[in-house]
Amino acid sequence: MARAIWTGAVTFGLVNVPVGLYAATQDNSVHFNQFERGTSSRIRYKRINEDTGDEVDYEDIVKGEDIGDGRYVIVTPEELEEIEPGRSRVIDISDFVDVAEIDPIYYEKTYYLAPQDEAAQRAYALLLQAMERAGRVGIATFVMRSKQYLAAIRPQGDVLTLETMFFADEVRDPVEEIEQLPVKHSFTSRDLDMAVSLIDTMSTEWEPTNYRDTYRDRVNELIEAKRRGEEVVIQGEPDTSDNVVDLMAALRASVEAAGKHRPGNAASAGTLATRKPGRDADQAPADDLAEMSKSELYELAQELDVPGRSKMTRDELARAVAEARGGGTSKAS
Repeated sequence: MARAIWTGAVTFGLVNVPVGLYAATQDNSVHFNQFERGTSSRIRYKRINEDTGDEVDYEDIVKGEDIGDGRYVIVTPEELEEIEPGRSRVIDISDFVDVAEIDPIYYEKTYYLAPQDEAAQRAYALLLQAMERAGRVGIATFVMRSKQYLAAIRPQGDVLTLETMFFADEVRDPVEEIEQLPVKHSFTSRDLDMAVSLIDTMSTEWEPTNYRDTYRDRVNELIEAKRRGEEVVIQGEPDTSDNVVDLMAALRASVEAAGKHRPGNAASAGTLATRKPGRDADQAPADDLAEMSKSELYELAQELDVPGRSKMTRDELARAVAEARGGGTSKAS
């Protein structure tokens, strides 16, 4: 079981609810170490004085704010400690608002709030049930790791969640940040109806498990393939020379194809093509085609310059590869 990363109390009015704060999300990205190419020697970083080239001890490092013209205001750790927010153990709810009024751009990171002990269970349950009935989100501030946070507290099933939020001055104004701002255009009712129809056809119930980090999957496939000693085949991009560039034509084509829509992003993600060391496109036995994935067959078709390969199904790719190698019909279908 995870340990609380912060403990304190949620307060609203004169009600005090002792709670613990737990991480609700985790980063599953693949994290690599760095090595010098061709060796197993790790790369390490040191804190170097750019003028002397000498390494600097951590305790001798201070912070500086760039004020322009090569000038800096230097601030010591001791000076920062003097003005740090107090070590408060209180998440103070100052307001309750309608969740629909909060633009998601303000949300930063999600945590779970849980009762700190058995004695806190009743007060916690009261806050949870009252917020569910009121349909409101609590807006609070609190201090964690010497930093003050703005937060939104809301019920989610059997627990309360806390979302740290950006302060108003941390959210950028698109007018000031975007060079090419969108401009208004007018469309016929027919065109808008077609676009709405496409949206309706692609609409589905929200199911988080429909979506995967397909890049991370491919990185893990790459690592596993290299661990097995297999050769990784770099796939080319599918042929897009016949892509429709007219907006309305593209919209019509999308509506026609939307009947095959499947929720999520996994359906469009390919798999990594690998090959045993030393095997070329024209060396693979015909029987192997039946065991190959579509991405592997596409790679072979690309090497053999099979025309129309980007639009073929897996079985069509297998037959085309077999014919291109002069091997007749494959057993893939």
